[in-house]
Amino acid sequence: MKQNRSIPKSKYHRVDPQSLSFKLYLIYDTFMVFLIIFNLFCLAANFFLMSNIGGWFLNSIQLDEALNFYRTHLHPWVITTEAWFILFLITELFVRWVIAVIYRHHRRWFFFPFIHWYEILAIIPQLRFLRLFRAGIIVFRLHELGYNVIPESIQKRAKFYYRVIMEELSDRVVITVLDGVKHELNTSSTHRKIIHDLVDHHRTLFAQALAELLQESLAAELQQRQTLIAQNIGAIVNQAIEDTPELTQLLRLIPIVGGRIEHQIQSIGQRLGENITYGILEPLVSGSPEQPNHTYKLIAEKVSELNIDNEALEQLVESAVYESLDAIRKQVKVKQWLEDLEELDQAKE
Repeated sequence: MKQNRSIPKSKYHRVDPQSLSFKLYLIYDTFMVFLIIFNLFCLAANFFLMSNIGGWFLNSIQLDEALNFYRTHLHPWVITTEAWFILFLITELFVRWVIAVIYRHHRRWFFFPFIHWYEILAIIPQLRFLRLFRAGIIVFRLHELGYNVIPESIQKRAKFYYRVIMEELSDRVVITVLDGVKHELNTSSTHRKIIHDLVDHHRTLFAQALAELLQESLAAELQQRQTLIAQNIGAIVNQAIEDTPELTQLLRLIPIVGGRIEHQIQSIGQRLGENITYGILEPLVSGSPEQPNHTYKLIAEKVSELNIDNEALEQLVESAVYESLDAIRKQVKVKQWLEDLEELDQAKE
């Protein structure tokens, strides 16, 4: 059994890894693992040999004398050993409970039987399989301490099959729930109310998200193009003055300075248009995504308060809900473990 250099924290955090107590705990846990596995192996072999299937199998391979010897001499010994082992488990559990109370391993003295419920149930003959659960916990505890009790290849394979089982179970549950929701929406006469309630419940969140979106996209774009927009508005005002013949004719009646005044008016108009544009855009580019400006908040609130009692809008919301359910169902049906297995096979090739 190989040991890693670093020992992570575990239930032994109260014990010095170099102390004799720690080593005794380690030896005892290792001993219990082998003892439990050996006990369950003997019980499983006894169950098989005492069954009709076991008798037929040994008779078919001409080991009936060995079977008779086991049933006559060894079977009573296995039953007696099981009784002594149960007595040992009861005594061992009581001693550990006393030690846990003395050293305050738990906040209350009566917590121990609830935390170690599987050990108490494993004493019952009909629930012997829970002893294997305890052995697994001890093995996991040793693994946490840095001892590679289980080879890494077996660990990876066990984790893979665990993921396969959990993914298949969770996928079945999720798909069943999604199909139930979709069936309810298709058959229920109250699905419109459900959708309306869903929209109403998220109006505030929608308004907040819309305000942040406007601040991030529209405000940034306006700020980037603010100078260009102002120049274009100024040019439009300038062109509007040029396209006003009454003003041109009036200024030409003024001798000498008429043309100069016309040029100044055009320049002032262009400048005025640019300044007005800057003034209009300034409130729209202020603020931040965390604190959108008042204008965007007001727009978002008004949009979120729209009445959805509209057939086209209801169809849009229903379509979004159904497509969302279908997209989730499609994603859930993807077998991630199968893709991982294919990648592993390709890597081996």
